[in-house]
Amino acid sequence: MLDETDDIHPLFAGAPATTEFKKLRKRVVRQAREAIEQFGMVERGARWLVCLSGGKDSYTLLAVLHELQWRGLLPVEILACNLDQGQPGFPATVLPAFLERMGVPHRIEYQDTYSIVTDKVPAGRTYCALCSRLRRGHLYRIAREEGCAAVVLGHHRDDILETFFMNLFHGGRLATMPPKLVNEEGDLFVYRPLAFVAEEDCARFAQAMNYPIIPCDLCGSQDGLQRQQVKKILDQWEANSPGRRQVMFRALMNARPSHLLDSALFDFAGLTRPVE
Repeated sequence: MLDETDDIHPLFAGAPATTEFKKLRKRVVRQAREAIEQFGMVERGARWLVCLSGGKDSYTLLAVLHELQWRGLLPVEILACNLDQGQPGFPATVLPAFLERMGVPHRIEYQDTYSIVTDKVPAGRTYCALCSRLRRGHLYRIAREEGCAAVVLGHHRDDILETFFMNLFHGGRLATMPPKLVNEEGDLFVYRPLAFVAEEDCARFAQAMNYPIIPCDLCGSQDGLQRQQVKKILDQWEANSPGRRQVMFRALMNARPSHLLDSALFDFAGLTRPVE
């Protein structure tokens, strides 16, 4: 269906007419659709709270989901949501104006988590853990207030891969951000439809569309973050062996518990030899 028409959702209005961009758009939309279908994200008629930070990834997520919905491939209701966390200099009018212009239903909420984070986190420590926990709590609350069944996030393939290596290097466990999970309270799904999409494609897409990017001035201003260090390692591996990121990502979808060491996942003690 994507190949049969040049019509586009308003979020794609003004898109470059180049063959390169058309291929990029189709690839990103196709990969998102594949993730949605493969991980069973769709409950027909459900309402999704799509979290919009103003970064390249969340703009890409919003555009792709509306493209799929507009084409009848995503039978859910979409409510975009931005949580203004009170960061100094945050351009509070940018996202509301953009969403109004695009005709996207939305909710903007102000909660000063910035002051809490900067007050509670000791000097020299990273803000990310507390900031994300506070943000997640507010987004879950908003989702419940709006009657949403799912909170939808813009994490992409590279985020998932970086989180895996952060857990491996610093957490001592094999784990990452799954494309689909249920929150601890058990009342909301958390979806990541961009799970198969490369960060580079999100950046190229948002830049080509000239979306009004808002940088994160809280964690983005800190040096030496674990995620930054892992990203540099992966960048170097990718430079030395192009395509390695995708190979490593595929490994996350091809786990063999019998070839690891977790006895909770595989009964090594009960393993027996066939007796002739």
